[in-house]
Amino acid sequence: MSHPPAPTIAARLDRLPNSAYLRRMVVLLSLGGWFEFYDLFLTAYIAPALYKSGIFTPTMKGLLGLEGIASFVAAFFAGLFIGTLGLGKLADRFGRRTIFSFALAWYSVCTAVMAFQSTAASIDFWRFAAGIGVGMELVTIDTYLSELVPKRNRGAAFAFNQFVTFLSVPFVALLSYLLVPVNFGKVEGWRWVVLTGSSGAILVFFIRRLLPESPRWLEQRGRHQEADRILRKMEEQVQLETKRPLPPPQSVAGDRSQTAGAFKEIWEPPYRSRTVMLTVFNLCQAIGYYGFANWAPTFLLSNGINVTKSLEYTFIIALANPVSPLLGRAIAERYERKWQIVWSALSIAACGLLFSQQKLAAGVIVFGILITLSNNWMSFAFHAYQAELYPTRIRAQAVGFVYSWSRLGGIIGGFVISFILRFYGTRGVFVLIALCMGMVAMVIGAFGPRTNDRRLEEIAG
Repeated sequence: MSHPPAPTIAARLDRLPNSAYLRRMVVLLSLGGWFEFYDLFLTAYIAPALYKSGIFTPTMKGLLGLEGIASFVAAFFAGLFIGTLGLGKLADRFGRRTIFSFALAWYSVCTAVMAFQSTAASIDFWRFAAGIGVGMELVTIDTYLSELVPKRNRGAAFAFNQFVTFLSVPFVALLSYLLVPVNFGKVEGWRWVVLTGSSGAILVFFIRRLLPESPRWLEQRGRHQEADRILRKMEEQVQLETKRPLPPPQSVAGDRSQTAGAFKEIWEPPYRSRTVMLTVFNLCQAIGYYGFANWAPTFLLSNGINVTKSLEYTFIIALANPVSPLLGRAIAERYERKWQIVWSALSIAACGLLFSQQKLAAGVIVFGILITLSNNWMSFAFHAYQAELYPTRIRAQAVGFVYSWSRLGGIIGGFVISFILRFYGTRGVFVLIALCMGMVAMVIGAFGPRTNDRRLEEIAG
């Protein structure tokens, strides 16, 4: 008499109830992401000091001038592009935990070196190098998180992850408000802001010991005993906390697929249409998203608001960054993720156009907050969404490929926005942002599959 096959790692993971143990893992991953987001949003807040020091200027003499702040933005996004496209696949080969730790250490060292540079070329080079580490890290975190969290909690987990990581934005805004206008001896304040972000390397030694490797990845690599050992520990911890037996695992179609992955799969059905959709989405969302996030103080400076006031306004706006994912956590699983992306994109377009019309402080702050809330609602929804659309065997490299187009969008967007700002002002910039967000809403709304409360293996199949 044949016995039924043992339940898969995916089936055992997805039956785990919500628990403090699982939440701690989300927090640990999010702490690594906190430093990545700190660096990701650094540009907007130190830009006024870089102008004052004479290293960079708000606009350029030519479209690709090194002297403009757009080259600083582009250098970082070029590094992000290489990190996500070329090196994101390393997490599929060497494991989620290994690359998570390596990327955080890489970024921290490069950022520390950048803090001591004094020319546009040298700052851009080390900003580019740091971007490579951040690019690897962001892909790895999305992949790692989607594989550790049960299906019914993925959206809420990504929302909480983004809440923690976005806490870095008001922190860097406040730190910049306090430090950027002043010097400490011969050391400019903006350098201390940069050095603070590089301290993430210290966390590597602690986080690595507390985070398990992804059992899904281990099983996919044929390391069944390791996967079983890690998952047994997870199951024991959850049972100990909940004080009740775990529900029986339920298998679904695609659970037992153990084939080796290859990059060419993303261009084969059913992934080809998803790849095209996410490529267009990421290219457009980056121009819109970072068009505001990286340029807000510069927009205010171009409208005649001084450095101190612009940093004060953007600090107030930055306080809204963690609010959106925290609120979104309550509804992350109630509404289909694709429609959350569509609604937030349309909200960014509308609020951006209204922001460009404001002259008084109250209007600038109100619509700046609304853009920020919408931006970050879209962020936690799409980070969860794109990681759900591919199988474990190619998840990191597939997410890396489609996400790399957002980095290309950031490079292009920085130069295009600088050009439009010079000749058409902030209104012209926000017309561009609205068009990009309209494209986002169209491609996701028309072609995005449903993912809420579905096992990763079922979505991939």
